[in-house]
Amino acid sequence: MADSQQLDIDEIVRDSFNLEDAIQLTDKLSQLEPEEVAIALEAMPLEQRVSAWLSLPPEEQIAALTYMRVDARANVFKQLTEQQLKTLVEEMDVDDLIELLDELPPAIYDYACSRLDVSQRRWLDTALTYDDEQCGRFADHNMLIINKNAKVRDALRLFRELAADTEYHEALFVVDRNGCYVGLVHATQLLGLTDFQAIENIIDQDAPWIEGEVALDQASDMVSRSGYNALAVVDENHKLLGRLSISRAFDIVRRNLENQFMLTAGLDEDEDLFSPVIASAKRRALWLGINLLTAFLAAWTIGLFEATLNQVVALAVLMPVVASMGGIAGSQTLTLIIRGLAMEQITPSTYMALLRKELGVGTLNGILWALVIAVVTYFWFGDWVIGGIIGLAIVINIIVAAISGVMIPIWLKKFNIDPALSGSVILTTVTDVIGFCTFLGLGTLFLLG
Repeated sequence: MADSQQLDIDEIVRDSFNLEDAIQLTDKLSQLEPEEVAIALEAMPLEQRVSAWLSLPPEEQIAALTYMRVDARANVFKQLTEQQLKTLVEEMDVDDLIELLDELPPAIYDYACSRLDVSQRRWLDTALTYDDEQCGRFADHNMLIINKNAKVRDALRLFRELAADTEYHEALFVVDRNGCYVGLVHATQLLGLTDFQAIENIIDQDAPWIEGEVALDQASDMVSRSGYNALAVVDENHKLLGRLSISRAFDIVRRNLENQFMLTAGLDEDEDLFSPVIASAKRRALWLGINLLTAFLAAWTIGLFEATLNQVVALAVLMPVVASMGGIAGSQTLTLIIRGLAMEQITPSTYMALLRKELGVGTLNGILWALVIAVVTYFWFGDWVIGGIIGLAIVINIIVAAISGVMIPIWLKKFNIDPALSGSVILTTVTDVIGFCTFLGLGTLFLLG
């Protein structure tokens, strides 16, 4: 996707500011896939976004909304009148309603539910028994289903009549008379068979399935590793709830990666690029406040050695080197461990092996760079004592950083706190405080003692 798509989106965003090109803008948006439309809309300031979105046909409006970030589409809903929202939900199917219901005003959601027939309402109620992190809530019902007692001719008719409207329709999902999932029948299995041959005799029962209670990210990983284009999602009684397709699985994986990246900065992956100023400020204020507290803690630590700094100015000049080296070394370890935890490659039985390995890496790097920094410090200030002090402080701080980089995310995980969200803040505090205490403490001991 690259460059050519990025250029198209850039042109679309520019066109959104020119009211005279409204028709041309709509044509360009209509040529994009729904996910690309969502990206283009999110790149527009709110006024242009709503205007461009309203220019699309209803089915394209809904498709774009389902791909937009939560905050971005919520901001679109806030700009619509009650009648526009009612018209929108009248075009939604149950899958769309489940995807968007959290951002819809309560009155509009109630209106949408009142329009559902009995089977659709049952479908919605079943989905809502699962929380928004579980696969059962977002199981896709756009699938081809056949009874195990059907014949090959019935399967062929289903493919002819419905497959054109269903993505990843290479297989039929087979159920028994109670709606329980039995297995798959692949389109290629039907080749050369007679019309009256029983479906029950050709079912692929080896295809894995996903329980509705399974977390979305885990379910997505199961689909991506399965070798199938879609897997069945079942409830506790093994009744077929829907499916999770490879397309949806990759979308969930991508969003999880974006979320992890945003959390490292204390941000929400769903935050709208053009959110109102007040809303964005509130979200970011918490982490600025936490950072301020850690900064005051580091400043208080430095203040304990005020007398030393007043007499040996070189220590004040060199303090950032100690903190920076420890911070970088710790961040490298922290990133490695968070990735391992996210991919479930780290278990309690490997904690000590990882800790020993990172201690070894920290010790070797600490000694190597301590020698380099000590020599540089000697030529800078002409004092081997100061060089030795900073060298020893570097070794200690990098070793502490290695230990912290392993243990902090593991401890946070045990307390069900996302390591990507708070690990870097805690690590920076530890390396700053330990680095300053060690460096200034050694300076006080050897230079003023």
